[in-house]
Amino acid sequence: MKPSENSHLRDFTTDARVLTIATIAVVVATVGLFAGIVLLKLIRLATNIAYFGQFTFADLKLQDTPLGLAAVVVPVIGALIIGLMARYGSEKIRGHGIPEAIEAILLGRSKLGAKVAILKPLSSAISIGSGGPFGAEGPIIMTGGAIGSLIAQMLPVSDNERKTLLVAGAAAGMTTVFGTPIAAIMLAVELLLFEWTPRSFIPVAVAAIIAEVERTALHLPGPIFPFQGGMAVSFTGLGGWVLVGICAGLLSGLLTQMVYACEDAFQKLPIHWMWWPMIGGLVVGIGGLIEPRALGVGYDNIADMLDGRTVAAAALLLLVVKAIIWSVALGSGTSGGVLAPLLIMGGAMGAVLAGILPATDPGFWALLAMSATMGGTMRAPLTATFFAVELTGNTHVLAPLIAACAAAHAVTVLLMKRSILTEKIARRGHHLVREYRVDPFALTRVREVMTAQVESVPATMTLHGAAAFLTAPETLHPSFPVIDENRRVLGLIDPPAILRWRRAGKHRTTTLGDLLAGSKVTLAYPDEYLEGLSDKLLMANVSHLPVVTRESLQLVGYVGWKDLMRVRSRKQAEERDRSTLLGFGTRRGKKADAVEGV
Repeated sequence: MKPSENSHLRDFTTDARVLTIATIAVVVATVGLFAGIVLLKLIRLATNIAYFGQFTFADLKLQDTPLGLAAVVVPVIGALIIGLMARYGSEKIRGHGIPEAIEAILLGRSKLGAKVAILKPLSSAISIGSGGPFGAEGPIIMTGGAIGSLIAQMLPVSDNERKTLLVAGAAAGMTTVFGTPIAAIMLAVELLLFEWTPRSFIPVAVAAIIAEVERTALHLPGPIFPFQGGMAVSFTGLGGWVLVGICAGLLSGLLTQMVYACEDAFQKLPIHWMWWPMIGGLVVGIGGLIEPRALGVGYDNIADMLDGRTVAAAALLLLVVKAIIWSVALGSGTSGGVLAPLLIMGGAMGAVLAGILPATDPGFWALLAMSATMGGTMRAPLTATFFAVELTGNTHVLAPLIAACAAAHAVTVLLMKRSILTEKIARRGHHLVREYRVDPFALTRVREVMTAQVESVPATMTLHGAAAFLTAPETLHPSFPVIDENRRVLGLIDPPAILRWRRAGKHRTTTLGDLLAGSKVTLAYPDEYLEGLSDKLLMANVSHLPVVTRESLQLVGYVGWKDLMRVRSRKQAEERDRSTLLGFGTRRGKKADAVEGV
């Protein structure tokens, strides 16, 4: 193959268009940043109005409310407002936001409406401000995504570019709330983009970094939970890290099951879903009487755990109450995020386990459990690892964090088919796969799968002769290439082509060469990849293509859709069949043998 014939092949397909999208991402990040700040202010305002009757943005502690027992009705009233907003505004505000963003990306051409951008932060502020045990990150991810989508919908961009801008807005929103740009980028890669390409990575990274620079310029805190503790690397420590990860994975599975068990229970109620959040709000209110620290975003709880100020008994109570009210409230369809609650519940479990784990700095085991619970529940171990590092500003705990997150990830992947994020999408009848692999079509050339011994017909054959040949009992294939005396391909014949010529009144003695004269032939080449071949088959609306040399255009093979399917089957066999490197103990299924023999 000549070098010029391969010049179009590159490591990546990204072109200069990525710079335009990255520039738009700067605007998306800025708008998303201010939307995030507005949401945080709204949450504080809603909390102060609901529990203190004060129209102020001051940082009043929810536990200091003067309402007493009357505080139990506050979450109920907030839930009623959210139910009304969802029913008469937009149903997309229900839930924690990330599944809705994923669904929009995969199924809705990355389009989110203006209602979502307005109602989602407003409903979340009411939900959290009235005591809902949620975080602000899910709603702001949804809001930032809606902003990115709206800006993209006003511009001439492709669906993929719109998706990139949606995710850029989501990454900017997460960065605004927590000051974690790297974790926001990893969240995009592990959860939202469903690809790993420069065309999407670069604009998302730009958005997250711009949001971090702008929030720093506005003097927003970072890291928001400083932690300097750690643990020496040792085999004993490794055992503790893995144990925490396993426990976090089990907790992740339990929390996921609790949320969807509650959702199933609400589905059976003989009342409209608009009223469900009120029932969830009542449970939240009762839980708040038992353990006030379980209400709201609970960032103070995270800080206390990392400082080692949370004793085991208090941590256990917080874990139980938070898990119950969070599961019921989320299952009822109210609005709120999952990241902060997962951190709190995971940290509480870590504080409980600290008494039986090797001695180390206070808060260390709580930090590991926070990160591992988040990573296991969301099936995003890298996001959880970097999230914990950026939240605390402590890079010395990277090895323990990744060990715990990997262990939690292994447990949840092996025990559960879906995560808390994808289960909701699956329940709506959609299947998605979160494993990213190189397409085998992009690695396989035509010459590796084509049929080299090609049966062809001469251009001198008549129309009558072609009809007889195709209908003969010994003819095993539906289509054949037509070649001239130099083995150059003039076209293809198949039964539909014969019928078209007959209906057009062509004489039975007309040769195929005359019938195909001037017709355009779609050809394949031995050195091209199947990735392009599949497009050729689709555009030409044929099941087979002749393969010719680039230099002389002589017929050297024949390739069809079955050859492409064999490549897929071979890839599956590589995953399934096991053998030793030297060939001993090879195990091969009968099914694989049958596939190879097709």
